[in-house]
Amino acid sequence: TSMKILQIDKYYYIKGGAETVFFNTIDLLEEKGHTVIPFCLKSTKNRQSIYEKYFVDYPELSESSTLTKIKKTPDFFFNKDSAKKLEQLILKEKPDIAHIHLLFNGISVSILPILRKHKIPIVMTVHDHRLICPAYAFTNGKQEICEICKDSKQYWRCITNRCSKGNLTHSILLSLDSYFREYFYPPLKLIDRFIFVSKFSQNKHFEANYHFAEKSTHLYNFTPIVQDNNITKENYILYFGRISEEKGISTLIKAMESFPHIHLKIAGTGPLLQKLSANKANNISFLGFKEGQELKDLISKATFVTVPSECYENNPLTIIESMTLGTPIIGSNIGGIPELIQNEITGYLFPPRSVDELTKVINHVTSLTPQKYQQMVDATLEYASLNFSKEAHYTRLMEIYKSCIENYS
Repeated sequence: TSMKILQIDKYYYIKGGAETVFFNTIDLLEEKGHTVIPFCLKSTKNRQSIYEKYFVDYPELSESSTLTKIKKTPDFFFNKDSAKKLEQLILKEKPDIAHIHLLFNGISVSILPILRKHKIPIVMTVHDHRLICPAYAFTNGKQEICEICKDSKQYWRCITNRCSKGNLTHSILLSLDSYFREYFYPPLKLIDRFIFVSKFSQNKHFEANYHFAEKSTHLYNFTPIVQDNNITKENYILYFGRISEEKGISTLIKAMESFPHIHLKIAGTGPLLQKLSANKANNISFLGFKEGQELKDLISKATFVTVPSECYENNPLTIIESMTLGTPIIGSNIGGIPELIQNEITGYLFPPRSVDELTKVINHVTSLTPQKYQQMVDATLEYASLNFSKEAHYTRLMEIYKSCIENYS
């Protein structure tokens, strides 16, 4: 039977990994005959939607003037307009279930009581660590890994440590938002089921509050990308994604100094791009932002894709897309990365920040026999088809939706 499903995210355009998952999920559900109703913020970057008249008018605060920031601060915590718009949408469309992706600082918790009032079960995919860490990345203002708030609920530390990328104003807002939710609209009480996209993240939430265990399930992200079977590999390693401090690109570049004969291609943009591309070695090329078929070809032809992150990654789509295209991974042993890589079978793990250990891994992969390498490609494809396929994801997602509707109280 077909369902009416609300899919909720701050952005109705691709801003990051969460939106890729959001749109992939919408496409999958529509393909299977369900009616999907998006609920997002208005933006000039948005895709078109017949439901956009219900979208919420709320600015991107980081790009707004001081006056707008001050005026819009109450909505940051509790956006009354979101609640009003969503109620109009519910009365008109009568959805069966709501599936939330990104909610905070924009749409806000104001929609949770509305969904409960209309007895609509709520599922939330946990894309980041925002429920238990105000700055949502488990890193403080100095880019050090930090779990103080998870263990102690001392959210004020987000202010003293300037956890929001060193910005005091943002850190204050995020800290207050965590307190506000905790005391007035706790997601753990108001949401029926949390979908964790990594076992790592699931365990961190259990450590913070064991009640997550009663309401949680685990489901990896998936990708609709299809493997092209006649790809010839070329001699380069690929990094694609955001070019920023926590992604470990500086460590990667230092390790590559030992291998002038191996090409490293870096696709993406970000705050470190200028600095890193200014004094690069000859074996490194910065390709800028890539997407679609061009990116797919880059991934398919790479010998390895590397994910050298130095922060707690959750369930990186870079790994899912690369493995689906038959490219093994060199990844750092942190966050949700190691659970996706079988060391020496579908890729290699190294300790984050360690130039020496990464150098050893690259040195090892250059000496692989063609047979051994082909075995890795085959193992990678097999693992991806078992774990990140559209069909398996759909079956599991429908089980989650149905059990939420049946057990709704």
